[in-house]
Amino acid sequence: MQRLKTRVQFQAVMAGSTVSRTAHFALHRLNLDTGLEAEGSQALFAVRAEPWIGALIPKRWAKRAVTRNAIKRQIYTVSQALTPPLPVAAHVVRLRSGFDRQQFISASSDALKRAVRGELQDLFARAAS
Repeated sequence: MQRLKTRVQFQAVMAGSTVSRTAHFALHRLNLDTGLEAEGSQALFAVRAEPWIGALIPKRWAKRAVTRNAIKRQIYTVSQALTPPLPVAAHVVRLRSGFDRQQFISASSDALKRAVRGELQDLFARAAS
């Protein structure tokens, strides 16, 4: 699985369709076969044989860097462990609302990681169906 790295790659995927949503996350997808010819940006995704994944965690919804990094790690771990794997396309998982700081007091608690992991598994399951 390849990771999105450049701003242009993220913008191209975000211009694609939203595949699924949960209370805190949204999954955006750009099919590599159709989306690239329309934009004329062949070099954005050089490797087309495997899926691409990116994580977009705004400071607006996760103030602490520790929390943002923990959520990103969960996104990459859950996406690689999926069975069946993600389809060959470019994907962005976007945090669209914050987790309650009253419920998750620690910036990187086990409870927060479990909640994020469960919601991400639900997000990817909805996208598969």
